[in-house]
Amino acid sequence: MRLIASLLFAALLAGCSTGLQINHDHPSVNYDSRAQYIILHYTSAPQARSLALLTHGEVSAHYLIGDDAPATVFQLVDENQRAWHAGESEWQGRTWLNSDSIGIEIVNPGYLDTPTGRVWYPYSEAQIEHVIALVRDIAARHRIPARNIIGHSDIAPLRKQDPGPLFPWKRLADAGLGIWPSPAAVAQQKARFDVNLPNIAWFQHQLARVGYAVPQSGVLDITTIHVLAAFQMHFRPQRYDGQPDAQSAAILQVLANMP
Repeated sequence: MRLIASLLFAALLAGCSTGLQINHDHPSVNYDSRAQYIILHYTSAPQARSLALLTHGEVSAHYLIGDDAPATVFQLVDENQRAWHAGESEWQGRTWLNSDSIGIEIVNPGYLDTPTGRVWYPYSEAQIEHVIALVRDIAARHRIPARNIIGHSDIAPLRKQDPGPLFPWKRLADAGLGIWPSPAAVAQQKARFDVNLPNIAWFQHQLARVGYAVPQSGVLDITTIHVLAAFQMHFRPQRYDGQPDAQSAAILQVLANMP
């Protein structure tokens, strides 16, 4: 009798934990994906070290693209889970972007400071091909707009410089995976700004329109210089000194007015 009573009690407990009936007949059309952004990084470490840091360290990413041949793509975190890749960050007014982004790390040493200047390490063709294929797949599944495919330096310009000036943003944009200004439109705007360069407040306002977190002080302070340099590194990698000039103004004007 005691055995029967014990079995009946266990069954009762099981029923309490699993007996909730949920009706799935009325799904709402009002929702979107947790993932609103795709953020690209480089690891600043070799592949084995990158895997160790991203799987057993204090940071993580959803994907890692190796530098082996033909560039292995590792999934490290499920896309439905939050990975720790963005840190303190902001874009389009949203902060701490770990919660609503998918992070892709690319094995790359970053840069080397030499007596003659900073030398950046290139990405392999296989890595870029895999980046494009992976970003295209993620963006399509999560309906992430091209404007929301960005770099770590865009969302954290005071702390980060990855994926660096050698990352081919224009190539991604040509594949529909990012935005890029029309050269003709930039040239037209540059002719105007060559004559009359806007003030710092204008630059700060346009940077904010594009998505950057920047003071609206009208002063070329250290934060504004870092933000402008991050913008230039992304959209004009030939020179990213953080100083306002006619070409940067023209690119900003065109980008800010893009849909």
